[in-house]
Amino acid sequence: MSIPTTPRFPEEGLAFLRALKRNNRREWFQAHRDEYERFVKAPMTELVLALAHDFRRIAPEMVADPAICLYRIYRDTRFSPEKTPYKTHTAAVFPRRGLGKMSGAGLYFHISPSEVWIGGGIYAPSPQQLLAVRQHIAGHYRSFRSIVESPVFCKSFGELAGEKLSRVPQGFRKDHPAMEYLKFKQFLAGAECTPKQATSPKFYGILLKHFEHAMPLLRFLNHPLMEVGGKAPEALD
Repeated sequence: MSIPTTPRFPEEGLAFLRALKRNNRREWFQAHRDEYERFVKAPMTELVLALAHDFRRIAPEMVADPAICLYRIYRDTRFSPEKTPYKTHTAAVFPRRGLGKMSGAGLYFHISPSEVWIGGGIYAPSPQQLLAVRQHIAGHYRSFRSIVESPVFCKSFGELAGEKLSRVPQGFRKDHPAMEYLKFKQFLAGAECTPKQATSPKFYGILLKHFEHAMPLLRFLNHPLMEVGGKAPEALD
């Protein structure tokens, strides 16, 4: 598949997702599958392929393969209160090579008719992974703060985001210099754009810039996980 110079998400793709939200039924989707393939899946594939080329420069350790990165449109309703059969957004995740699609810190973006989110981080670490990341922050807190408090990070993402504990977790000093960061259960850097921006020729540049600015955080988070093959030891330092 050829990759356009400035890949973007088409307005027809947003229109399809809006229509899908109003007609979230298998019969409707099957009748409009060609539109999904042409205006949603194909443009997302082009974006991932373009990123695969540019990741060689900014993020060579990250996987950018449409077969791996693109999320399916079909909703898993088994354990969800939402029982409609299709998602009304489209998304892609870019994992760290060697850690698996849902393990470690990765890049991510999604597009819906109401919002676009671009960023990365670690969303649902296992207890062992979370311990490893916290130990790494505790042992290298100056390096961590230099990343998440840098002008580039703050301009792109604001503050580090994610769910937090109300207290410093057990096993760490209550007065540790990095105590506020040790409370995090997720470590996320994200920026929101408008759906209109996703259809602009400038969108790919926005996407690439935010991914590049997220990579120092991802490399820090993934470092202790890569050292132990994605599983945290009892101590890293």
